[in-house]
Order: sequence, then C-alpha cells, then structure tokens
Amino acid sequence: MTEKKIDYVAVVYNEKDRPLTNYPDKLSRYLFERFDLKKGVKLLDVGCGRGEFLSGFMKCGAVGFGIDQSRAAENYCPDATLKISDIENDGMPYDDNFFDVVYSKSVIEHFYYPERMVKEIFRVLKPGGIVITMCPDWEFNYRIYFEDYTHRTPFMRVSLRDIFLIHGFESVTVDRFRQLPVLWGKGATLLPLAELTRVLAPNCLKPYSKWVRFSKEIMLISSAVKPGK
Repeated sequence: MTEKKIDYVAVVYNEKDRPLTNYPDKLSRYLFERFDLKKGVKLLDVGCGRGEFLSGFMKCGAVGFGIDQSRAAENYCPDATLKISDIENDGMPYDDNFFDVVYSKSVIEHFYYPERMVKEIFRVLKPGGIVITMCPDWEFNYRIYFEDYTHRTPFMRVSLRDIFLIHGFESVTVDRFRQLPVLWGKGATLLPLAELTRVLAPNCLKPYSKWVRFSKEIMLISSAVKPGK
C-alpha cells in the first residue's frame, strides 16, 4: 500500500491560518533593490511554497521559476515556470549555469543535509550569479524553533556563512534581519527600539503584536556569489 504524501504547504500555510497579505510583495521589492537586481534576471525561488515571494519578484521584473514538493504555487503564481522536486534526494531539474539569482526563505533549515541544497544552487547558478538565503537565527529562535517539527538543521551567522564558503561561493555576507518593513531602509533608525522590545517585552504579547513578534523572531539574511563571469 502506497503511503499518501502530505502537502506541508497546504496544511501549514492554508489561507485560513495564514491569510494572504502584501508582505511578500514588500519583501521582494526590498530585496530586489537591496541586492541591485535587474529586470529580466532569471530567478529561482527554492521551496517557493505558495509562490507569494516569487510573484513579488516577478512584479519587480524578474523572470520567475519556482521549485517545491508542493503544487500550491500553481494556484497563487500561475505565470511562473514551476517544477516539483524533492531537492534533498532528487536535486533540481535544471541545467548547469542557468540562473542569475537563486532565492530561498525559510527553507534551508528544513534539510537534514543542507549541503545538498547548497551544491545544487552552486550548480544551477551562472558564474557571477547571486544566491540570497533567509532563515531563522537559532540564537534568537531556539525556544520556538521546533514548534515546526520539520525543522532539521539550525543555523547561526557563522554556520550560514561557512556552508556557502565551503561549497565554493565567494563574497559571502550574513546579517541579522527583522521582518518589519518599517525597519528597512531609512526605518533602520528604529532598530534600537526593536532591540529594546526584544529584550523587555514578554513573550505572551507575541500572538497579539506583530511589532513584538518580529522584534523577537530574528532572521538571518545571506548573500553569496558564484565565482567567475
């Protein structure tokens, strides 16, 4: 008897519990500008889920490709080129040196062997291409990290940097990142207030205040370049 495969995205990211918002568009636009991406770039969203961030990048002018084990993005981002794959076991069904940009958010920590994902990203990126990776910072999220039982490999600044350096990338940067648009760009002047909130605000307020939740749940954002060009 064949075991029925559960669609993680359909269960965890259903619209009732995780309604659609304009946040993915805001983040995609911010990243497009932060990393000076150009219209027409071929961008792969690894673990694209519902395709909300991929859709945001496409609105900025990227040519969008997505890969995931779920088919959810077929409904939310139908204009992208989408493929289904178990990346950890089967790799990415793309040619070598194909993409200008590879992006992932909250994906690499779900791998038992995240180096397999990184090797595949290196392979499918063009020389000179950039990988942008976001994931929870274990140092600030360890109390809630395994609320998602599919989290497998925690990352901190050094380990996220090293996994890309070890697998051949250069110009690796890793920064901490709060998912509050008001803090991006010129809003960075409010970072001391967010840090004060992180230290002093009780955790019981997190379900009721986005400011408290995302001041405490700090992400890592990294970029790295495939050598050559």
